Amino acid sequence: MRSEIDHLVVACATLEQGAAWAADRLGVAPQPGGQHVTMGTHNQLLRLGERVYLELIAVDPAGVAPARPRWFGLDQPEVQARAAGQPFLLTWVAASDDIYEAVQRVPALGEVTAFTRGAYAWQSALPEDGRLNHDGVLPAVIQWRSAHPAAQLEDRGCALLGLDLAHPQAPGVLPLFRALKLTGPVNLATGPRSLTAHLLTPRGPVALQ
Repeated sequence: MRSEIDHLVVACATLEQGAAWAADRLGVAPQPGGQHVTMGTHNQLLRLGERVYLELIAVDPAGVAPARPRWFGLDQPEVQARAAGQPFLLTWVAASDDIYEAVQRVPALGEVTAFTRGAYAWQSALPEDGRLNHDGVLPAVIQWRSAHPAAQLEDRGCALLGLDLAHPQAPGVLPLFRALKLTGPVNLATGPRSLTAHLLTPRGPVALQ
């Protein structure tokens, strides 16, 4: 089993807000995504590599409230309040080639649940209460059962250079990274909780937080 960066999750109050933010910060517009009916959310996407992308996600005003808490802590008042100010890097998702082994190794990831959106099919491991693991520093885990979204997105000149993470309990989180056999440009340090994605964009290097 191995895992690698799959996508970055940017929380938005609305997708219109997110698209304007991306155009301002990155110099490019994201592409339409779709609705997550089960979760009551919708998204827009931006390719960052062959199998890496940025996801702008927001509660879908036209959707139905889900029977369970939304993923990525999107129901949490502190997340909604911060997104109302401006979009921000909420968490990240790692792709695993064996999600069931990943959950066995790191039970805190949650229960494996199947999803579909248009032509895409995948499984995600989600905590029952919808909250982020280790404040979003520990990634959610996904396994694709279809083509990868990044393969269908236009290359608009953006690429992920690296992901810098910090957490007060980093010594306890690092063994979880090792258990997931994470590969790629991810660095974890001890300190106040932070996530910083370093991107190459048409406007030059950009650090997203």
